[in-house]
Amino acid sequence: MALIALCLWVVVAWVAMVTLTSKQSWPAAYVLIALGVPLVVWLAWSMGWVWAAVGALTMGAVLRWPLRYAWRWLREAVETSRRAGR
Repeated sequence: MALIALCLWVVVAWVAMVTLTSKQSWPAAYVLIALGVPLVVWLAWSMGWVWAAVGALTMGAVLRWPLRYAWRWLREAVETSRRAGR
């Protein structure tokens, strides 16, 4: 059942990508992330950590731009804290 939910999540993400404008895509990404985190937990609980990792990688492939921005933000935050510590 959790694997079917993951497939539905991918379909919803694709439909959002096709139909939404660039201004509407970020709120949609936040909703997809909010739905995706419990889905990965459900996958881990019902099917094991391997399927949870597959689900997380799939979601990461779909939401690659929010992940890139989060990575940049985290990297800049660490760099800023290093400079403040000197």
